[in-house]
Amino acid sequence: MVAYVLAAVFLVLLALGVRRDVRRFSNAVLLGLAVTFTVAGLLGELARLPDGVLRAAVDVLPAAAALGVAVVAVLLVGNGVVMVRQEGGRPANLLSLATGIGGFGLIALLWAAAHVDSGALHAVATAALLVAGYLSFLLLCFVGYAALYGRLPPRDDVDFVVVLGAGLVNGDQVPPLLAGRLDLGIALAGARTVDGRSPVLVVSGGKGSDEQVPEATAMAGYAVDHGVPAARVRCEDRSRSTAENLLFSAELMQAERPGYRCTVVTSSFHVLRAALATRRAGVRGQVVGARTAGYYWPSAMLREFAAVLLSYPRVNAGAVLLLVVVGAAAGWRS
Repeated sequence: MVAYVLAAVFLVLLALGVRRDVRRFSNAVLLGLAVTFTVAGLLGELARLPDGVLRAAVDVLPAAAALGVAVVAVLLVGNGVVMVRQEGGRPANLLSLATGIGGFGLIALLWAAAHVDSGALHAVATAALLVAGYLSFLLLCFVGYAALYGRLPPRDDVDFVVVLGAGLVNGDQVPPLLAGRLDLGIALAGARTVDGRSPVLVVSGGKGSDEQVPEATAMAGYAVDHGVPAARVRCEDRSRSTAENLLFSAELMQAERPGYRCTVVTSSFHVLRAALATRRAGVRGQVVGARTAGYYWPSAMLREFAAVLLSYPRVNAGAVLLLVVVGAAAGWRS
């Protein structure tokens, strides 16, 4: 009963947080806590089962959890191999492979701790389990809330549609990932009108060290080639990061139309982090995501999650340190 009450409390806090600003990571954590306590309440119902069934359930649940981790690890390793073949061996493309291998490493560590009488090994295993649980919980919160946020319908009353840049190929060509963003941005800009006029399309992206032209220049050319009048396209070509994309685009929009509203377009895996960034940058708008190739999604989501964790360094570093200390102390005594 207590678990259900706590789940209800976190749902109320989630509703208040969403009403205040849907673009907050705290909303994701509140959603995760509500789901966690709901599941805890359902598991508590197992105590009402007959003794034999209860003992069987208690024996099965740890094995099922370990099997689930193993299955996820296998899928991540498989995805990592596909990523390397399709996108190359850059560090950013190795995240799913590394996470999958880490999952197998955790299983092996816990198995060794269960079969070897060593206080040091128990301490390491317990600390690793707590840290992995913390990170897994936050990852599930991130993925779950990103899925919900990504399903919000775009507003109809926007003045601008901002398309965030991505790297060019061959120095000046729009790659498929960026083309997907532009296609969605062009569709949104063409489907909406404010006071009888269509929103202005803002393409945002500076020039990388390996690019011949700013991303915004190539994006503007793509948009014009696909039917957008040049007079309805604005280029923001100074930015080098998502934060700068949004900051400089906001300056452009505010100068042209004070009190503007906008829709920001990015890729599906990038939606929640971009939404968090829009709040920090004071951008008056919502973020929507273009579809991404299925094989690209797991590694990209892990990269986005890692970036969000690093944006709250003190909180997460403190939590991990506390879990390591508590886990090591508990494991050593066991």
